[in-house]
Amino acid sequence: MTMRAFVQSGTGVTLAEVPVPSPGPDDILTRVTAAGLNRADLGMAAGHAHGAAGGAGTVLGLEWAGVVEEVGANVTRFKPGDRVMASGLGGFAEKALSDHRRTFAYPDETMSEIEGATLSVALRTMHDALVLNGGLSKGESVLILGASSGVGIMGLQIAGLMGAGQVLGSSTNPTRRDRLAEFGAQGVIDTSASGWADQVLQATGGRGVDLVVDMLSGPGTNETLRATAIGGRIVNVGRLAGTRAEFDFDLHALRRIQYIGVTFRTRTADEVGVITEAVERDLWPALREGKLRLPIDRVLPFTDTPKALEEMAANQHFGKIVVKME
Repeated sequence: MTMRAFVQSGTGVTLAEVPVPSPGPDDILTRVTAAGLNRADLGMAAGHAHGAAGGAGTVLGLEWAGVVEEVGANVTRFKPGDRVMASGLGGFAEKALSDHRRTFAYPDETMSEIEGATLSVALRTMHDALVLNGGLSKGESVLILGASSGVGIMGLQIAGLMGAGQVLGSSTNPTRRDRLAEFGAQGVIDTSASGWADQVLQATGGRGVDLVVDMLSGPGTNETLRATAIGGRIVNVGRLAGTRAEFDFDLHALRRIQYIGVTFRTRTADEVGVITEAVERDLWPALREGKLRLPIDRVLPFTDTPKALEEMAANQHFGKIVVKME
């Protein structure tokens, strides 16, 4: 049996007929109803590896919503007919596999598949960065670098929900900076400005922030060090501004900063499962009450997935881009 899927062809992204995947003991096979786009999809669409996956022939798409069609022998949390929010590999297809530990049940059955397709990556990434690795305590100040992305917007909200005393967010785009307050930012930082850490120091009375969630890295890293309070923490989530840069080791030591690297690419399924349980425990009540949400910038039909990727690469959107099955 075959299905339609968008694959990396070696020269770009192509719609192809590929075999329907078969679930292993820990897997869930879903009929995909919608898929959300993430920055990592752009790299894979260009042929780059994402962890152990990638290259020509790879079915693309890291996040989707769907209806369970079949479950593996070890799966007890889900059954055929359940609506789920999943992440893994292969979401830009009519059917996709996810490990049950990477899969969420909908927090609220009134939630649409469009919204469901946007939440898995953002919830898991930001809860892990802020709470499990960042160790956020009530009353601490937080800076989200790259806050106008879908993951960043969710981070602003989770920080507030978990009791942050002050939440700051950055964007290089003035229009997007203006919208960050809608999602919990109490101050905004323009990281395109020279010496932008001064903006953070001014907002925090010269102290700097207790916790930075950094999705930028790159050449601005020393400014990030300067913007962090003595004894503060930086969680390195993303490298949107670059993977290599000069690092001021003396400043790092002087400010006694904990610099923490995170990724899901080297985590086991069991490790991801622990994070999934923590997300459901801490965030599901807020989702049911409508306290956590992501703006949907645009929804395109499944057959326009290459166009959706192009629009993400143009970086003119705010929030999430979603492709929906016709």
